[in-house]
Amino acid sequence: MITADRAVFRDALPDGGRLIGLDLGTKTIGTALCDAGWSFASPALLIRRTKFAKDKAQLVDLIAAQHVRGIVLGLPINLDGSEGARSQSTRSFARNVEDLAPVLLWDERWSTVAVERFMIEQDMSRAKRAERIDNLAAAHILQAAIDALVAI
Repeated sequence: MITADRAVFRDALPDGGRLIGLDLGTKTIGTALCDAGWSFASPALLIRRTKFAKDKAQLVDLIAAQHVRGIVLGLPINLDGSEGARSQSTRSFARNVEDLAPVLLWDERWSTVAVERFMIEQDMSRAKRAERIDNLAAAHILQAAIDALVAI
């Protein structure tokens, strides 16, 4: 199941459970995990993108090891609300991983900007920001989603 409707996603997981947040980049996939009670999200494994089969295998291993019940996938939407090529690529990725767990597509419009601003405020070097941004963006996306899911 793939949905952008948080109520439909929540109904698909009536007993809650751990969620994984994903921020798809062209070179990496940032991941984050939340607790089973949907209280807090934290950065997890950074997956260096290679061939899709290898990327998916790493996701399968992480999902199994962490007992993940659902996937929150950041959907890159343009500022005007339209979807471009990156959104289409993300939707394709969602179709390829929906067999692992229900997928919630989450508007990620401001996630990378917010995370980068936070890292700059923390006086993090450019190199460290580049290394950590995808995982922190995944955590930002996942935290926004769980906050919204709990509020329903």
